[in-house]
Amino acid sequence: MLVVISGIWLLVDINNFRNTPINVDDDGLLYQINTGDNLTRVSRNLHQANVIEHPRYLVLLGKLAGTANSIKTGEYLFKPGTTTDQLLEQIVKGNTIQYSATIVEGWNFWELMAALQQNEYLQPTLKGLTPKQVMEKLGKPGEHPEGRFLPDTYHFPRGTTDAEFLLRAYQAMETVLEKEWENRKPDLPLKTPYEALILASIVEKETAVPSERNAIAGVFIRRLIKKMRLQTDPTVIYGIGEKFDGNLRRIDLVNDTPYNTYRRHGLTPTPIAMPGLDSIRAALNPDDSNALYFVARGDGSHVFSATLEQHNKAVIKYQLNGKARPFSSMRNTKTTKQ
Repeated sequence: MLVVISGIWLLVDINNFRNTPINVDDDGLLYQINTGDNLTRVSRNLHQANVIEHPRYLVLLGKLAGTANSIKTGEYLFKPGTTTDQLLEQIVKGNTIQYSATIVEGWNFWELMAALQQNEYLQPTLKGLTPKQVMEKLGKPGEHPEGRFLPDTYHFPRGTTDAEFLLRAYQAMETVLEKEWENRKPDLPLKTPYEALILASIVEKETAVPSERNAIAGVFIRRLIKKMRLQTDPTVIYGIGEKFDGNLRRIDLVNDTPYNTYRRHGLTPTPIAMPGLDSIRAALNPDDSNALYFVARGDGSHVFSATLEQHNKAVIKYQLNGKARPFSSMRNTKTTKQ
């Protein structure tokens, strides 16, 4: 009888324990489970911190549920009102605190790397490496990093490495690009998804007006079909690199680099930025107008023209303040670094 009574008391006590809220203040408790920690150690630490009353009960609950050896490492927030049962479920499922970092549409690779280095929640492993070495670390040797990482907001636990973060964004871009490539318009002058990525990056840098993306892409697609040079300022700026001071000069347009689309036909050798999903879709689904030129109005939007004569009139109106002078390119006159 004594054994039965003791057993019933124990079951009741354990049941009360599992349903009793843990002892934390209004802000909750931050707790780190490190590699090598087991449920016994976690239970003891929580007991010493006066969070739970019976550490052995927590271990017993884990063993009864078959999850004692399944706790996950990471940083946890145990909130007020959390029961011991819920705490155990949280560390078994690995519901850790999630931090975030955003890859901004239009960033180049250097801007991306600078942002990752400033993120205090990411573990730095790539600092000081060249772009080539970074791609080797990601298991992508021989690939140029520009444009390879999908702009988005990514969530991750503390301790995630910058390499793990980049690989996730790389894989996200691969997935998006593959899907959008399958849904592309027929008969585009783009041979591979990578060429689509290059064009999308140029579209991304050319307009801040979402509704214009398909029109911008259409101009470039038609110029590629007609073997016309793209003549777009952002590619020239990218070719100048860190030397660019915010002013794009006429001498820059005649200085030959692999990215100078005033001097060279076709697409640039690589993307010039990280294009977002909308720019990728626009590059693969351009509009069907007959426009071959565009010029900035000065308010972020553009005027599109089908002929050089119409384009030069638009340039005189919007870029030269009504003062005519010889002009024959598709210059968008973007003079600030993007």
